[in-house]
Amino acid sequence: MSEKIYPSAQAALDGLIQDGHTLAVGGFGLCGIPEALIAALRDTGRTGLTVVSNNAGVDGFGLGLLLETRQIRKMISSYVGENKEFERQFLAGELELEFTPQGTLAERLRAGGAGIPAFFTKTGFGTIVADGKETREFDGEWYVMERGIRVDVALVKAWKADKAGNLVFRKTARNFNPMAATAGRVCVAEVEEIVEVGDIDPDHVHLPGIYVDRIVLNAQPEKRIEQRTVSK
Repeated sequence: MSEKIYPSAQAALDGLIQDGHTLAVGGFGLCGIPEALIAALRDTGRTGLTVVSNNAGVDGFGLGLLLETRQIRKMISSYVGENKEFERQFLAGELELEFTPQGTLAERLRAGGAGIPAFFTKTGFGTIVADGKETREFDGEWYVMERGIRVDVALVKAWKADKAGNLVFRKTARNFNPMAATAGRVCVAEVEEIVEVGDIDPDHVHLPGIYVDRIVLNAQPEKRIEQRTVSK
């Protein structure tokens, strides 16, 4: 058995999470979230966390679990409209929020993982997004400087892993997961299937195992649907 494989989500987080840590969590809405790892993170009881994620799940599921237990001090997010508890805490001044445009958030994570400390983008210039940030003119256009993001721990969800940690994501569940993984000083991946090294075609690897430190199997995730819409 690979030294990267852990028997449970709780074991995979053992010794990793401390109060005040910053974490990147993959997912878009409820698609591609590491749901078992999020539940295990709640069970650590760690507080004062800063979480970088596209959004904060929904009430009672995903990162919404950590909002209920008041373990998150700050969110760095793009969209928060599906979570009433998030709204309540933010409006009450109980939760700090750093809004980041969605593409900018993805690039901040990617840049952090690539060792790029900052970059310039036109997105957000002239809006509150640019407040307090350096701006600069290039070729007659104005840009705002955004910092790359590095985090203490990344929690990601993949479809398949081999025992070396090479990951394959499935369809839109890939979303923010690869960027979140590279931004973490330590990365824990929750997967639905684990195969032998060599069983994944190298051309089909979406994230090399060098970025993945720990793997946990969750063969039957709930995969809850955020908004189910059906015809009458």
